[in-house]
Amino acid sequence: MTIPAPAASTTVEPPAVKTPETVGRSPGQLMWLRFRRDPTGIASAGVVIFFFLVAILAPVISWLYGKDPYTLYGQDTPGLLNDFGYPVLPNGGMSSDFWFGVEPNLGRDVFMQLVYGIRTSLLIAMVATVLISVIGIVMGIVAGYAGGKTDYFIGRLIDLVLSFPSTLFIIAFMPVVENLFVDPSEETPVWLRAVTLITLLTAFGWAGIARLLRGQVLSMREREFVEAAKVTGASPARIIFKELLPNLWTPILIQSTLLLPAMVTAEAALSFLGVGMIEPIPDWGRMFLRGTQVYQNDITFLIFPGAALLIFVIAFNLLGDSVRDAFDPKLKR
Repeated sequence: MTIPAPAASTTVEPPAVKTPETVGRSPGQLMWLRFRRDPTGIASAGVVIFFFLVAILAPVISWLYGKDPYTLYGQDTPGLLNDFGYPVLPNGGMSSDFWFGVEPNLGRDVFMQLVYGIRTSLLIAMVATVLISVIGIVMGIVAGYAGGKTDYFIGRLIDLVLSFPSTLFIIAFMPVVENLFVDPSEETPVWLRAVTLITLLTAFGWAGIARLLRGQVLSMREREFVEAAKVTGASPARIIFKELLPNLWTPILIQSTLLLPAMVTAEAALSFLGVGMIEPIPDWGRMFLRGTQVYQNDITFLIFPGAALLIFVIAFNLLGDSVRDAFDPKLKR
């Protein structure tokens, strides 16, 4: 009697189940999901939002605090400054009335100077960043898509701008602007300094993002989706706005995120060198300059703007890195 062999067991593989993270999600939603899982990115975003809120709500903070950045409290109130112009109380004159102390000699409130300094630096840096991004996007896309003589001309212009000693030029050019538009017997208007700073920062800042986008467009203009758009009779404007630009938002956003803290630092450095914002507008760079003059007798005045600028720049750079990793996780690996 033969015993039949047992039938071969057939194992039915369960159907592949897609994780809910990838079902029906747009690239933007996936980017936001990856970003939320990055604790460094969340923490740095919180710090950046805090700085922006302080800049926006500076008048409200001044009203609640009961002081402004312009009044010379040390000269108007006896007992705040000694005969040499330095705060009488320790730690730069810190007290319940003056949280961060008072400025040596002039006696202005350091806390209000710092708050309004954030407002000044961010305003100039944001306007410059927007203008740099717009000009860089236009020049980079035009150079990469047009090619030929246009690409050659824009490419040489980018090389020229990148090789130019921008800081030295701004230092030398700022007095020329003042002599052209302001009578020597008059004070330089604040708006003229701000407009000149934004213009010069923009003139020397657009080339980097333009070169990056030019390379991206050169690699994409021969791709199948661009060729298909050309075959269907799409105009160059439609190809740029409908086919190329949507694929460039990732590098544009990343570069803009990293560009803003660089503009804040550049503005503070120019003010430190004496060609930035002028009195009585509060400014971080001028606070640095004043701090280096009095640090031997009042180190506290130098600590606050230094710590604020350091925290802001580090937080924004970390935020830019987190945004880059969220858009393209391959770069992180």
